[in-house]
Amino acid sequence: MGKRLGELTKENTKCMIEVNGEKLIDRMLSQLSGMNLKRVVIVVGYKADNLIQHIGKRYEGKLRIEFVLNPIYDKTNNIYSLALAKEQLQEDDTLLLESDLIFEDRMLTLLTDNPYPNLALVAKYETWMDGTMVRIDSDNNIVSFVPKKAFRYSDVPYYYKTCNIYKFSKEFSRNQYVPFLEAYSKSMGNNEYYEQVLRVITALDKSALRALPITDEKWYEIDDIQDRDIAETKFSQGKEMLQRFHQCYGGYWRYPQMKDFCYLVNPYFPTERMKDEIRANFDTLLTQYPSGMKVNSLLAGKYFGIRQEFVCVGNGAAELIKCLVENHCTGKTGFVLPTFEEYPNRADAQDKVTFIPSNPDFRYTAQDLKEFFKDKEIKNLLLINPDNPSGNYIPFDELKGLIEWTAKNSINLIVDESFVDFTENYRQASLLNNDILTANPHLTVVKSISKSYGIPGLRLGIVASGNTFMMDKMRKEVAIWNINSFAEFYMQIFNKYEKDYQEACGKFIQERTLFLNELKEIPFLRVIPSQANYFLCEVTAKYTSSQLTQKLLDESNILIKDCGQKSAFAGKNYIRIAIRDREDNSKLVQKLRQL
Repeated sequence: MGKRLGELTKENTKCMIEVNGEKLIDRMLSQLSGMNLKRVVIVVGYKADNLIQHIGKRYEGKLRIEFVLNPIYDKTNNIYSLALAKEQLQEDDTLLLESDLIFEDRMLTLLTDNPYPNLALVAKYETWMDGTMVRIDSDNNIVSFVPKKAFRYSDVPYYYKTCNIYKFSKEFSRNQYVPFLEAYSKSMGNNEYYEQVLRVITALDKSALRALPITDEKWYEIDDIQDRDIAETKFSQGKEMLQRFHQCYGGYWRYPQMKDFCYLVNPYFPTERMKDEIRANFDTLLTQYPSGMKVNSLLAGKYFGIRQEFVCVGNGAAELIKCLVENHCTGKTGFVLPTFEEYPNRADAQDKVTFIPSNPDFRYTAQDLKEFFKDKEIKNLLLINPDNPSGNYIPFDELKGLIEWTAKNSINLIVDESFVDFTENYRQASLLNNDILTANPHLTVVKSISKSYGIPGLRLGIVASGNTFMMDKMRKEVAIWNINSFAEFYMQIFNKYEKDYQEACGKFIQERTLFLNELKEIPFLRVIPSQANYFLCEVTAKYTSSQLTQKLLDESNILIKDCGQKSAFAGKNYIRIAIRDREDNSKLVQKLRQL
């Protein structure tokens, strides 16, 4: 009945919902029609007439379709529906499918090409999976079926999810499955699942049914509207798939097979020990309210070693950028392009003054900024340092000169230093310093804690300034409970792990150097050196930036950032590649070498 699908199943059974414009039943019958099958038996119940009428005679000459009706579908479960087709089940070798699935064609041929007569397709457990799990041995024998009530998260590394696609031999159905099905139904009733019968059989005979683990084949089970949305993304093609991923703006943990070289985090922090401490306090943090802005600004001040009155904490830097640009950047604002577009997107078009470096590496110095903006009558100047996506970096000593120049010219200077901890001189590079902020009330510093500290899921960022009047105002403009208890607790315990963080930054710099040298060997890439955790690369031959981005996603489930559409690149082919850990970076390099 698919009640969790709401309006989508109000007038139709689950297999009639559409994924990317095609009904599940149409896709499945088309897949089956390409196989050497004697017949297809469809057990129907809820809105059966709609389904039967929809199928009609469109498969005549391709499939012989029979229908079995379960008139009490609303009082029984699938054990009863399958029992209604038990005679057909015993007449032939059988593929058993559930109709709320979407899967690649290859998953059926995996079963039919395998010589073993009785198989269950299984997939390594992932967080989206629900329902029956199994444990298997080294010979792929199913050791046990694990029902929902027996599921233990501590055993997740050993679990496989049944894909609800099976192959039964005629002999297995006759001699084992159907007799046990009848006995189980008689004993336990008809409101059960047919997997329970398989559970009993495998408990008595370990070799009766084997598992066949899939590898990178795509499949999904659709029980609710979010399942449908994820399935539409996984099974979309070409540019549509790429567009769907970008529209997510994250949430890629729902697609665990994908390697995300688009979003920017620290691959070496937090440590397992720090995560263990957060896990140990999970119950308390989940069930208790966080503190308000007063306590959280105190924690942020302690975190960065600055005064509480100088800092405002945000639910990610994005919340603070919106508040800062829209409420506190009056008059014309100078921007350097290309850049992180959240800043210019928040400003009024008539107030934006943009500087685009004229060299192919998009390099610029503090002196370049002074020369360009000296006669532009700007009231604010925005600098991301290191810049995104170019990786351009203005060293600390040079930056101090820009601070002095902006003060002299009555220009508010906003410096986003979210990536500064990835620079080679990171321990002395930050502007988050009481003396600097006190001496320069025209200076505002923004820092995303998510990026350099590797915790994007906690949504943490700060804005800091010696302009305490502005800071007081910003703390009132954001919600009093704008961060959650997990984020607050993270700030509370961070100082215990500060040494680990410094080591993680050093380890990252070593990996960046190694990754840079590997990318330089790719003949169609011109890699621009970076002081951040990403590389801007020009695609110089063989592909456009869009083609390369699409090819990596289609062929290897690797997502990179296509920068070719940004106006500052003037139609040239640039991509941005995030720096991950050694294993992931090696996988990308290997694929680029193949291309």
